[in-house]
Amino acid sequence: MQKDFHYYATYCAARLAGYGHEEGMEICYSAQLTDWCSRTFLGRLRAPKAAATTQLQLELADARTDLLGLQDITRIWASFHFLPYDLYAKVERSTRLYRNKYRLICKPNGILVKDTLDLAKKMSEAGAAHGRGTQAVGLAMHVLADTWAHSGFAGTPSLVINNTNTWFYEILSGPDGETERPVRFRHSPSAPDDPKKGIYTNSIYQWDENSIMNLGHGRAGHLPDYSFIRYRYLPAWGEYDEILKDNPKEYWRAFCQMVYAMLFLRGKIPEFELGHYAEETVRPWAEEIHRILEKRQTDACGDWKTLGEKLAGQALEDFDLEKYTGEYLGAKEDGKDATFLGSFFLAAMAQKSMVTERIFRSGNLLAGFSVDFTQKGFRGIGDFRRLLKLFEKEGQG
Repeated sequence: MQKDFHYYATYCAARLAGYGHEEGMEICYSAQLTDWCSRTFLGRLRAPKAAATTQLQLELADARTDLLGLQDITRIWASFHFLPYDLYAKVERSTRLYRNKYRLICKPNGILVKDTLDLAKKMSEAGAAHGRGTQAVGLAMHVLADTWAHSGFAGTPSLVINNTNTWFYEILSGPDGETERPVRFRHSPSAPDDPKKGIYTNSIYQWDENSIMNLGHGRAGHLPDYSFIRYRYLPAWGEYDEILKDNPKEYWRAFCQMVYAMLFLRGKIPEFELGHYAEETVRPWAEEIHRILEKRQTDACGDWKTLGEKLAGQALEDFDLEKYTGEYLGAKEDGKDATFLGSFFLAAMAQKSMVTERIFRSGNLLAGFSVDFTQKGFRGIGDFRRLLKLFEKEGQG
């Protein structure tokens, strides 16, 4: 997904879930920051590098693809953008390596979605002790939303999982019913996608199994990020079983699930249950939301912002990466965790630790070795010790 959904649509979902304007802005800022919190950004702030939630293109270009490099990439992308659906999925007649990669395929409503929301609630409650709690909420909304958009792809470089082929068709609706046309891919990052002509940019085919070009949905370009598109294709992992992606329908489910999840995080629902959606809460705005989702445009920021301003009754500020950097840089060392960005970094490290530990516990080493930082006696690596301190304070309270 892109800024239109992670920022403006997330704000709309937060307001429909009952959050106030300022809280909604903090939540959508945190959701969008998940796409920008790179090691480059963290290095500039002298913040813990373990809090990285993404990798910039330049960082990926320099990324190692040996064992340790691949584990580092997987920890980031599987934790925040391609949350695995079933870490214990059975795969017949396969090698262990293929099975482990297959088990990282992202889909909505997997058990890790519930784990993410339960962790976000715990983190938001712990952060509320010093006036911060929305960062974990926004981060969780990014993760949840991406399980819908990125369904069918895995957050690890893999040709045998993430590749697609020429069997790739866009489904168009018109006055005479549905028609199909082949999707035409090109490899020009500087050229904008052209939905009118059906021309889209994707990553260059690389036969190397672990090439960065085979990370996530690169071989499908930005098609998973556009709410308007419907298409069918053959995934490399699908044994020639076709996948139909109906993004307008799936983005609607994503939006309604975000509202439901935030009702849970606000304490209005006692337990987050998979497969539940706040459609009745959203229904008064359904016609307008469907119109936005189905509009053929590669950037829906304007339309989502307009809806957000209707809900807010006031103007919405655009995302500004630098908004909270001054507060973080100006804080004393022992006070940085209590700043806005400090609280986000804590939430990011907790999410990464949780997902990596679940992957490791399943017997899968693609994200490296891990331990549960909440277990008594664990003292972990330096950056993660602050998580222990956070929960120790919560326990004392």
